[in-house]
Amino acid sequence: MNMNKLFPMNYLIMLDFLDEEEEELDENTQCMFKRKTRIIRPRMNWFNIYNADDFRKRFRLRKEDALILLQKISHTLTFKTDWNHAISPMIQLLIALRFYSTGSFVIIISEFVGVSNASATKIVHRVSSAIAALSKEYIKFPLEPEDILRTQAGNFEKSGFIRVLGAIDCIHITIQSYGGEYAELFRNRKGFFSLNVQVIVNSKLQIMDIVARWPGSSHDSTIFNNSRIKHRFEVGEFGNSLLLGDSGYPNLPYLLTPLINPKSPAEILYNEAQIRTRSMVERCFGIWGRIFPVLTIGSRFRTPERTMNVIISCAVLYNIIRSNVEENITIDQYNNIVRNYNENLHADERRYLIESYFQSCL
Repeated sequence: MNMNKLFPMNYLIMLDFLDEEEEELDENTQCMFKRKTRIIRPRMNWFNIYNADDFRKRFRLRKEDALILLQKISHTLTFKTDWNHAISPMIQLLIALRFYSTGSFVIIISEFVGVSNASATKIVHRVSSAIAALSKEYIKFPLEPEDILRTQAGNFEKSGFIRVLGAIDCIHITIQSYGGEYAELFRNRKGFFSLNVQVIVNSKLQIMDIVARWPGSSHDSTIFNNSRIKHRFEVGEFGNSLLLGDSGYPNLPYLLTPLINPKSPAEILYNEAQIRTRSMVERCFGIWGRIFPVLTIGSRFRTPERTMNVIISCAVLYNIIRSNVEENITIDQYNNIVRNYNENLHADERRYLIESYFQSCL
């Protein structure tokens, strides 16, 4: 049968054109949906490469401390997958530690270890959450009478202020604006976005309490008034122990602030001892920020929760590092001095100490 009689020539030409176009479309579709070749980079386990000193300089922790920490969080870092080349818990920990100790972009950390940028970002959040979960173990107030007395003696040897359990202050951790309806709540009085973090430290410059959930516009006294540690002092959980704060806090029986205009020698001596003792929290902020520059450079996370996990994680790691610092404390000498002042807290404890203890020191 003659095909030209059944189908006009123009129709046959159009069919040939559609066939050619369909072939080109198939080729383009194949190129578009072609799976990207999976590249497995050589992953560097710097724990085995560096010696003890080089490892501590780059990751801040000692090797033995890193192993102890890894043992506690490895169950949350193990991938439950049948895929090969899963990133080991040790390499995940090293990625997070390197990020904290440099404050650099995640892509630089990923190239340093040999993983993708997306994997490094997820790992930082995963490890931060795991370390932050250990905060109750590493960030805590002394509860036993012997531990409280030892902490007070350590603070006393710094400047001669009795019954001090810790110094309190707040630090602004720079963040990138989270955007949204409540973005301006995070802008502090200095004009940049931050989280206002409350910290209480002891004479070893260890962090005994941390509150890292308040936006930068919050006042220091507001954070303290709504904190759990205030309630614990008010119910007498720590006996007649004292906290020292700056003039931004209210003067309370258990929270002593400096005098605005000291006049008598006893008042001047009180102010000097109060300021010298309180300086330990400022020194803690300086050391903490130098060890973990991610706190001072500023985070680029998109949610406050991720920033909080990094802050708490750095506090846990900082306490692990400071636990290796030794102190020579003479508790017997402190007991002899404080024996006459182990009374219950007074309504105006600051005035009582000035007129009794500091007056007797002149």
